[in-house]
Amino acid sequence: MNLSFSTLGCPDWSFGEVFAVASDLGYNGIEIRGVGEELYAPRVREFQPENIDMTAAKLKKAGLSVPILTSGAFLGCNPDVEGAEFEVKDYIMLAAKLGAPYVRVLGESSPDPRCEIDGDDVLRRFTALCRFAAGFGVTLLIETNGYLADSNKMKMFMERAGQPNMGVLWDVHHTARFFGETPAETVGRLGAFIKHVHVKDSVKGTNGKLTYMLTGYGDIPVADAVKALRAIGYDGFYSYEWVKRWSRDLTEPGVAFYQYLSCMREM
Repeated sequence: MNLSFSTLGCPDWSFGEVFAVASDLGYNGIEIRGVGEELYAPRVREFQPENIDMTAAKLKKAGLSVPILTSGAFLGCNPDVEGAEFEVKDYIMLAAKLGAPYVRVLGESSPDPRCEIDGDDVLRRFTALCRFAAGFGVTLLIETNGYLADSNKMKMFMERAGQPNMGVLWDVHHTARFFGETPAETVGRLGAFIKHVHVKDSVKGTNGKLTYMLTGYGDIPVADAVKALRAIGYDGFYSYEWVKRWSRDLTEPGVAFYQYLSCMREM
């Protein structure tokens, strides 16, 4: 099982601290969603032209990879969608230099559906970005987020896009929490497209408020997701998305990353 964590979970750490913890705990990879105060990966110091070769060599020597660069760009209901497209292209070019196979893009900004989306426009822009990425040997993944957390809609989206270098980033939390899907249902529809997986857990209070929990302490069917993916021979990453950058009251990353690793290994 390939395990990584997103740097979203450790917003106060330097790249050196991220690297040290990933290496010491025995992770296989690091998913980049900003480092320290810099959320935009192409501006991170370690990824600048004068440093990137050294960074890549350091990761390789430690047996660590960067499986994906997760941009914050979203293509629907975005007043600056041209800026979002520029961001994706910037990330694609960085991924090629770093040797990361995937870049993440979103259909809409919020995890749960909140916007009246022009799906045809999102599809057109996504397809064009896939073609741009192909020139750099990078695959573009769109996340089960917002309206595309409905796996029926995502399946139709993928079938219409029809690009050889496209795929789905399956956020297990979003399909289960917002659309009530079982992992077997989601994998049954999207299995052929799933290239990367986000894992996080939560509970929903009687007031409707979500509370994120350490893995296995909420009611998201993480174990069932692993089982469903194993059944189709999935060999990609299970990446822990501990959203501490957005929720500072969550457990400290060192504790959360260790607990996630232990929980997933037991599976």
